[in-house]
Amino acid sequence: MSQPALAATAPLIVIDLQTGMFDGVAEPPIHDAAGIAARVRVLTEWARRTGRKVAFVRHDGPAGDPLAPGEPGWSVWPALGQAKDEPTFAKSVGDAFSNAALGEWVAGQGAGEVVLVGAQSDFCVAATVKGAFAAGLGVIVVSDAHSTLDSPSETAAEIIARHNADFSSAGVTLVTTKSLTGV
Repeated sequence: MSQPALAATAPLIVIDLQTGMFDGVAEPPIHDAAGIAARVRVLTEWARRTGRKVAFVRHDGPAGDPLAPGEPGWSVWPALGQAKDEPTFAKSVGDAFSNAALGEWVAGQGAGEVVLVGAQSDFCVAATVKGAFAAGLGVIVVSDAHSTLDSPSETAAEIIARHNADFSSAGVTLVTTKSLTGV
């Protein structure tokens, strides 16, 4: 598959890929955690190489939550290799665009669309897709670079596949890491 058409200004937004999603201390790691981390590293390297901006979104959970500010699971997963000049935007609800500063940052890139990856597919990724659409942005989701946990009724793989289908039906452009980056 050839690389899809994508505006040169479309930034990569990494949603909630925090230590608590990978380390298994408070909760099981997200589905295919090592693969997600590897693909996100490929995507961030691609974004940097092509002159795109990268931003990270960090969920600030309530007191006592593994993702609460200051808790061991709160920080962006260090293995992702966030560069010092790549901003982190905090949020306390699902939609990353609930933080107006993220929308301002995206607008400052001259971007009419965004590339989304992260966790969890069925919560914050899905809410951020809706938030991006509500902000008038085109949305690209990297179908193999978002993840979640099993639920009582579905495996994480089933949830991811269902959300990819829902995203596509809603007008999201779905791409794979390889089709986007060539790697």
